Amino acid sequence: MGANYANLFEVIAGDVSASDDETRISDLCSELETYLESVQVEEVYKAYLVGAEAHEGQRRVSGEPYISHPVAVARILAEMRMDSNSIIAAILHDVIEDTPTAKEEIAARFGDEVAELVDGVSKLTQMDFRSKAEAQAENFRKMMLAMVKDIRVIIIKLADRLHNMRTLDAMPPEKRRRIAHETMDIYAPIANRLGIFKMRHELLDLSIKAAYPMRYRAIDSACKEVVGYRKEIFNTIEAAIRQRLKESGIDATVKYRQKNIHSIYRKMKEKKLSFKELTDVFGVRIMTHSVDDCYRVLGVMHNLYKPLPGKFKDYLAIPKANGYQSLHSSLFGPHGVAIEVQIRTEEMDHFAESGIAAHWIYKEGDGGATSAQSRALEWLKNLLEMQQKSGSSQEFLESVKVDLFPDEIYVFTPKGDIKKLPRGSTVVDFAYAVHTDVGNTCVAARIDHQMSPLGSRLYNGQTIEIICSEASRPHPSWLDFVHTAKARTNIRHFLKSLQKAEAITLGQRLLQQSVSQIKGRDVAIPKARFRKVLKQYNMSDQKELLAEIGLGNRNSSLVAKAMYDIEDDTTGVDTAGKPLAIKGTEGMVVSFAKCCRPVPGDAITGFMSSGKGIVIHQRGCPNITERGKEDRQLSVQWSDHFEGEYLAYMRVQVANQRGVLATLAATIANMSSNIEHVNLTEKDGRISTIEFVVTVTDRIHLARIMKKLRSLQVVNRIWRR
Repeated sequence: MGANYANLFEVIAGDVSASDDETRISDLCSELETYLESVQVEEVYKAYLVGAEAHEGQRRVSGEPYISHPVAVARILAEMRMDSNSIIAAILHDVIEDTPTAKEEIAARFGDEVAELVDGVSKLTQMDFRSKAEAQAENFRKMMLAMVKDIRVIIIKLADRLHNMRTLDAMPPEKRRRIAHETMDIYAPIANRLGIFKMRHELLDLSIKAAYPMRYRAIDSACKEVVGYRKEIFNTIEAAIRQRLKESGIDATVKYRQKNIHSIYRKMKEKKLSFKELTDVFGVRIMTHSVDDCYRVLGVMHNLYKPLPGKFKDYLAIPKANGYQSLHSSLFGPHGVAIEVQIRTEEMDHFAESGIAAHWIYKEGDGGATSAQSRALEWLKNLLEMQQKSGSSQEFLESVKVDLFPDEIYVFTPKGDIKKLPRGSTVVDFAYAVHTDVGNTCVAARIDHQMSPLGSRLYNGQTIEIICSEASRPHPSWLDFVHTAKARTNIRHFLKSLQKAEAITLGQRLLQQSVSQIKGRDVAIPKARFRKVLKQYNMSDQKELLAEIGLGNRNSSLVAKAMYDIEDDTTGVDTAGKPLAIKGTEGMVVSFAKCCRPVPGDAITGFMSSGKGIVIHQRGCPNITERGKEDRQLSVQWSDHFEGEYLAYMRVQVANQRGVLATLAATIANMSSNIEHVNLTEKDGRISTIEFVVTVTDRIHLARIMKKLRSLQVVNRIWRR
């Protein structure tokens, strides 16, 4: 039938030579014919004609006709064997956003189901947002809510993002990096959460290539070099495995695989290893016909090569939260080569490639959701609960990000039910995982029959019994140690409803003080002034504004200036005429935290401190998550123009040699920096650690100093706190 579509194109175009677009849709239809009915393929083709007409005249940054992108997205979904409505929605996924075509028109032509899918993937283009971050968060929130209704929305969006990443070279470097980081932070983790590992790996590899092109090329080149000089060893290992499996009477498929570049990069970065120090760049994947055969293969492999202690993981007995199942073991191979082995059934291998799409819930004749689908739907239900209790789109986005990076542990209820939690979870996290009401009323727990406090960290295999009291309520201190997004969101929701009255009172007092400073005396604030700023900030009532001020989300001084139409003549400078380091802080006391010592260029957060004004911390500094502090955090930015020097902390690990301190000090001085403080701690007889506090102009200056120090032969390691 594919040839028929190509001929039909020729009739439409009036030319016997097929264009690139005609070839793409012909290839897509040929692929669809392998698993869809002819009637469904014809509907896909009709959708292409509608999309091509809607996007007529539009081109991508690369210069290609825009319709080539939706067709490519549909091809990705076709390779995943998605249903016809998903393919149609993929072809039309940009028509609502980028053309005059309305949702109702799509519904009339292709049905409500397709229209809802297209609408779910479309961005919120008709709304005004205060910032790009808010727009991104609200778009993400809309997409996730649409995904709760129909999980195909996110699968289409992932395919859309994958093709955009494949064609990212046409974008300017700055935009490439921004899109790459967004993909690493949001879309690749979602693909991982849904078990679509093939897509996740490609998204991450393409992200590393776009964000860090030189590092990507270096790792790729090193991998190719290793393949060259270790090829004979790999062939020997593979032949030995095949022979031993044959002798044992086990029918299995053996594949050699190279670790993905993003996995290599992440391991080098996290463990601070060079490429030569990595032991598991290559691995072996063995596919069998049954779970019993998997365990038999594991025994054969452990007899063939010695297993490395602590490197065995059984994801067959306890699958990952995304449904992934496999046996993992690291072996000590010939010539000191470490071998990472994955053993699974062929069905599990298929699922590891496509995740939830491998057992598609919308396929005809499906007898119900698989365990993978059940896990995905349970996750979506938790997302909906988080969304309902999040104060803003940005808070929801941050909560989902936390939920997308779990390193799991497995613990048990007293009845023997397994609960999966991120590594580092506490009793309170477990309580909220059981039920929100259990979390809200918990007072203590028995861990393996021993009484334990709520902040106790949990470990694999423990049995936890939660003790509750109707009189108990969530406490702000719980935010110091909870680890899961569900627990954090529920605690915040409870505390916000409890503290709103207190926040309104505090906001009233802060705003009154700021107005009094402007007017030079205590005056009542007229209602007309309130109405003016409420309209400006798009808020519903006076209490909402006062609560925002009391919670530290808005600066009372800036609100007061807006009330009285005071222009900031000193914008960008302090009272002495010097450029401000932090935007919007004129007339305010600003200091820099000594715990993390932020410098211009660092991601920062402001914190309202009694008696100290605004204290600037590095974003993620643990000291700003102490009891009650999270509600006093402010969103701040470095000024575009700043002067002076800032103190930065760094720790240098060096060889314990005579004159090493003098060498480091001279190097720092030569980089136009002064040493404000130095502390020497001996680690052992050969290694010492020296702590420096130095003056720098910005993050780039600090990076140059660290790079220069790192080049010294005596320096083993250098890092910031």
